[in-house]
Amino acid sequence: MTSNKPLQFVKKRVLHIDPDERYSRQPKDLEKRAKDAVTQTYIEEEPNIREWAQQLIPTRDGFANYMRSLFPSATWIGRYNLHWLMGDTIAGLTIGFVVVPQAMAYALLARLSPEYGLYTSFVGAALYWLFGTSKDIVIGTTAVGSLLVGRVISKVDEARPGIYSHEEIAKSLSVIAGSILLGLGLLRLGWIIEFIPYVPISAFVTAASITIMSTQLPVALGIKGINTREAPYLVILNTLKALGKTRLDATIGLTSIALLFFIRSLCAGMEVRQPHRKRLWVTVASLRLTFTILLYTFISWLVHRNLSETEVKFRIVGKIQAGFKHAGFPKIQGDLLGLIFPELPAIVIILIIEHIAIAKSFGRQFNYTVNPSQEILAQGAANFFGPFVGGYVCTGSFGASAVLSKAGVRTPLAGLVSALILVLALYALTAVFYYIPMAALAGLIIHATANLITPPRSLYKYWQLSPFELFIWIAGVVLALFISLETSIYATIGLSFALLLVRLARTKGRFLGRVHVYRVTAGNVQDENANAAATSSPMHNESNDLDSNVTSVGVPSRDTFLPLDRDDSTNPDISVESPYPGVFIFRFSEGFNYINQAQHMDHLLSFILAHTCRTKTDDGMKARDRLWNDPGPAKGNAEEIVKLPHLRAIVLDCSAVNNVDITSVQGLIDLRNTLDRYTTPSTVEWHFAGVQNRWTRRALAVAGFGYPAADKPEELGHWTPAYTVASSLAGATDDDQRRAAIATMASEVNDEEKHAGSENSSDAGNVEGEAGNGQSSGEMRKKGHGRDGAKSRLAPVTGVDRPFFHIDLVDAVDAAIRDSRKKDGCEVVS
Repeated sequence: MTSNKPLQFVKKRVLHIDPDERYSRQPKDLEKRAKDAVTQTYIEEEPNIREWAQQLIPTRDGFANYMRSLFPSATWIGRYNLHWLMGDTIAGLTIGFVVVPQAMAYALLARLSPEYGLYTSFVGAALYWLFGTSKDIVIGTTAVGSLLVGRVISKVDEARPGIYSHEEIAKSLSVIAGSILLGLGLLRLGWIIEFIPYVPISAFVTAASITIMSTQLPVALGIKGINTREAPYLVILNTLKALGKTRLDATIGLTSIALLFFIRSLCAGMEVRQPHRKRLWVTVASLRLTFTILLYTFISWLVHRNLSETEVKFRIVGKIQAGFKHAGFPKIQGDLLGLIFPELPAIVIILIIEHIAIAKSFGRQFNYTVNPSQEILAQGAANFFGPFVGGYVCTGSFGASAVLSKAGVRTPLAGLVSALILVLALYALTAVFYYIPMAALAGLIIHATANLITPPRSLYKYWQLSPFELFIWIAGVVLALFISLETSIYATIGLSFALLLVRLARTKGRFLGRVHVYRVTAGNVQDENANAAATSSPMHNESNDLDSNVTSVGVPSRDTFLPLDRDDSTNPDISVESPYPGVFIFRFSEGFNYINQAQHMDHLLSFILAHTCRTKTDDGMKARDRLWNDPGPAKGNAEEIVKLPHLRAIVLDCSAVNNVDITSVQGLIDLRNTLDRYTTPSTVEWHFAGVQNRWTRRALAVAGFGYPAADKPEELGHWTPAYTVASSLAGATDDDQRRAAIATMASEVNDEEKHAGSENSSDAGNVEGEAGNGQSSGEMRKKGHGRDGAKSRLAPVTGVDRPFFHIDLVDAVDAAIRDSRKKDGCEVVS
């Protein structure tokens, strides 16, 4: 009750809010009643807004930890050693030679000249070690990312032809995407990626791979005049129609593709045949891209070394500017941003998902933890600062990362070595790059992206795991091939969300029954059961006698609860019974919220009405006074109706429920009111099991749940206070804590010896003598001693002011049955 009188006046007189209204239904003597059962009580402390707000305020230590987490390299750079340096140098050199041709080829997908791919990969390699949390990731150009950039450039060109250069568009896109990623990383919002399921990304990557190969096929064949910005199926059809226009480029393109696949297959076979040389063959396979580009560059040089630029026999890269000639501040214009923004969501989603998926994959493989928020921050830094040296959008590359991992990388610092290789290529090898055949680069792209297509065995696995999600995958690929990649990613994410919402909204809860189960182990009970059966009469073959045999040999038993409809994976021959006539146990399957509350409430009401009868067969209401939708008491077979029990109690298993909302709580209130009218003049007890969230407990308590209603004397009179208690050691000293370990050891040893029927050993007796003079743990607790051997009390585990909130389902059902028996005039079993 509030002590601020002015504020109380405003609430009651002006706003007409009664802060104490919620306590009107709660009995005032709950704590007093609890003292009849336990000597020490506990009143549950409810959460409040101030407590929640204080948790959001960063502490000094929390801020310091946050700042340190921004630079994870600081935690290991001081331990760097020569052994790590050697491994990083070898891995960095290897990946550097792999990235150079790959980056140049992917830049063409982005409709940029090859050097932009080198700029992009340089920035990713130079910055990642400072912010990243994975040793195996390579940030740079990727096929999918470059394809998306190329599509944005094409769309801007169509909307504003000739106004913005490709370089301006790519840089602006990278800066904006980098800013978004930096914001997500700094705010530690990496958990947002969990909203994007795996299937849409898998479908997108497969569709993007097919799209990329379709755009590069005309280049590899030397066919000109194909509009590669059309839907992939049109590009493929137009390419097939133009096969008669194939040029000499096809010789280079097709043979380069064949050579790359041959080298990969050869090295894979040699790894199996010569496992002791696996590292050698892995290195050879990883360098196949570099070898192929160098081979066809040499052939191109032999063909064109004495020819002018207008006399080329097949398309070549041409002149590339040495160094960082395109470095500078990006020019970002408002009109350009307006054209780019509609394409940003799909690009940012793909950049994040592709990178995090790769990082987590290697983290699981090599047993280290990846911080998604920090990885997004590293991505953001590379994308934001990349345009200042000429780069464009970048993310983690699966192919390059796999090569880096197999090359024996030790720390993220290997990226600096590969960055040096890229600088060397930009300043010393641009003259060589002039002769690189475009068909060879196209063949490299086709070979690299072919590995990204989801194989049939993975699709079969999808079918086994979740058939409907396979349909989503197929829909995503079809939409991408016949409409666009953006439509595919949005549609598949939307379908995945729809599937999730349908599961939340339409998954029914289960009514449960009780089963008494036993835990047996091989070679333990069977022999003694056989002996018991051999000495028993034939009548002992009945189930109850078998149960007594199992119990007699000391097999542990307990109650468990299974669905009454048996529509689950348990043995259908097991008998499941109602816990008590008129007591219903209901388990929420997919949480309890505004999406599914109507489904749950309808299911609860219909099932209960079908399996119970009214407390009064005639409610005294005339037909003319009833609502049109109220048929009144059932007029069926009177004998059948009498056989049905009266509704006594409802037990809700909330182990799958964390949060509730206003709609769901209001649904419970409405159902309670409906059932109260159905059972009048009796009442229905509501018991809740497994409610752990303090805000959920508060919400239910405000709605009048969790305790017997003070305005219903019958309910209060039939209630038998029962509490789950445990040993309380409040105020224990350090010496008490020291004795706790000794007492625990002593009680365990003593209980084991009593169970085995052996006498106490001298060592155990010494320990027990210090702890409790050889008393068992149960005897110590009876005398008021805790686990520390010091004087203690039994205290309730949950608040005595919420006696209908139970710690588990067993306690909840036990309490419901006790009160129901009391209502029925039966003897309450203690």
